[in-house]
Amino acid sequence: MKKWFVVLILGAAQFVMVLDSTVMNVSISAVVDDLDSSVTAMQSAITFYTLTMAATMLLGAKLGDIWGRRRALVIGSIVYAIGSLMTAFSPNMTVLFLGWSIIEGLGAVLVIPAIAALLADNYEGRDRVTAFAAIGAVSGAGVAAGPLIGGFMTTYFSWRYVFVGEVVILVFVVIFASRIAEKSARQSIRIDLLSVLLSALGLVGVVYGMLQSKVWGWIVPLHSPVVNGVEIAPLEVSLTAWFIVLGIVLLVLFFARQRQLVAKGRDPLLHVDLLSIRQLRSGLSVLGGQYAIIAGLFFMVPVYLQMTLGFDALQTGWRIFPLSISLILFSVFGTRLSTRWSARRVVRVGQWVLVGSAILLLTAIDPELSSPAFGIGMFCAGAGLGLLASQLGNVNMSSVTAKDTSEVGGLQGVFQNLGSSLGTALIGSILIGALASSFASNVAESSLPDATQAIVNEQTEGGVAIVPASTVQEIATESGLTPEEAVELEAIYIESQLSSLRVAFFGLILLALLSLLASGGIPNDAPQPRPKRTGAPAAAKD
Repeated sequence: MKKWFVVLILGAAQFVMVLDSTVMNVSISAVVDDLDSSVTAMQSAITFYTLTMAATMLLGAKLGDIWGRRRALVIGSIVYAIGSLMTAFSPNMTVLFLGWSIIEGLGAVLVIPAIAALLADNYEGRDRVTAFAAIGAVSGAGVAAGPLIGGFMTTYFSWRYVFVGEVVILVFVVIFASRIAEKSARQSIRIDLLSVLLSALGLVGVVYGMLQSKVWGWIVPLHSPVVNGVEIAPLEVSLTAWFIVLGIVLLVLFFARQRQLVAKGRDPLLHVDLLSIRQLRSGLSVLGGQYAIIAGLFFMVPVYLQMTLGFDALQTGWRIFPLSISLILFSVFGTRLSTRWSARRVVRVGQWVLVGSAILLLTAIDPELSSPAFGIGMFCAGAGLGLLASQLGNVNMSSVTAKDTSEVGGLQGVFQNLGSSLGTALIGSILIGALASSFASNVAESSLPDATQAIVNEQTEGGVAIVPASTVQEIATESGLTPEEAVELEAIYIESQLSSLRVAFFGLILLALLSLLASGGIPNDAPQPRPKRTGAPAAAKD
């Protein structure tokens, strides 16, 4: 047990970092009601929680090199705990956004790279493989347990208690951090502020543009911001496209800046030559795809369950439970499988299982999401994600030498959280955008009188908000519709939500297929058999 105590401490920190990315999803309706907010505001908070981490993770990794990784772990845990307390006692969405999306995110950028680097410092050989697999399993457990923990606490107590519990866990991490060995020496590095700004603003531009696509449109302007009576849509192109293009340009400038710093003999924020390592590039890309799929799935399913079917947080958690339990089981199974199969084979099997499960989920959608096929699809999705979680940490960290482990830990955090941000922003925008178009189309094809359709179109001109289906009749009546028309409008709204869910699942299939293209660089070397306890060593193969 003493040998694995470091894994226990770092695993506790990793559990908290991952827990927050899923625990709030099942509590969306409760938080919206408690803080008098909206689903769109919650989507923004969820997106910016991971985006804050993605945008500043490289800086966090560098600070860990300067301060020492163990000190970075402690400081980050304290900052994260402060953010958790703010979130627990937040009176409105603004305070929740500041505490959860910003301060917790800034704490995490110190903790996540430190976890990866300290694991590499404390374990070698097969023990290192086991340690990273264990952290992968803990990550899977955090993703899996989040909906159940959040659902139970929200239903029987309050979503706020989850964040109080996180503080308790982080106190444990801080107290026992001194038991973690730190072999890597601290570095004297001057951080380039321009690099920090270029990377952060570039990532924010890309993700924020995608997040706002549901309002602004992708290319053709829909509902652009208006300033002094003038619609902001340069050259009649949506601001979404401009934000994404600007973000990409800033990221290109960031990479050019890193090469310039190296040429001058200065320390870059990121050694971009690391990304020329095919194994690392593939591992990071698949990791980003994995978290994009998790985030997209954990946003759209709870939204439908709570807003259309009226499920509470615990019921939502139980409906996701097949995915949760299989994710944990196959994280462990994937670790055992790695003694027989190559990492690439395990990853590829996991990816194909993900594609198949997304197709099964698409075909199994019904108004109640209660068919056995839907449960099987969720279980298979968890299995695929679990197999990926068991391999990717070690694939990435084993691709570099010890001196680069902190930087690679930061890159893992960037891709993990950028994937989560893009998954929530992209799938959420597809879901909301599809709802608006489907609702408008269904209203136009309905038997509602022209005058009534005109009222509905006027009320939804700025887009269709995701609201509880049970409130549609009341909203319709307040807008001047008759009770009969209100009932019909509610049925149209529910059908539109179901249709938008199908479109979002199709987007998930495309994400899974794109992820497959990135796995070619995962090592395909068969694991070496363990030597027999007795007898002569096995002869080397030709």
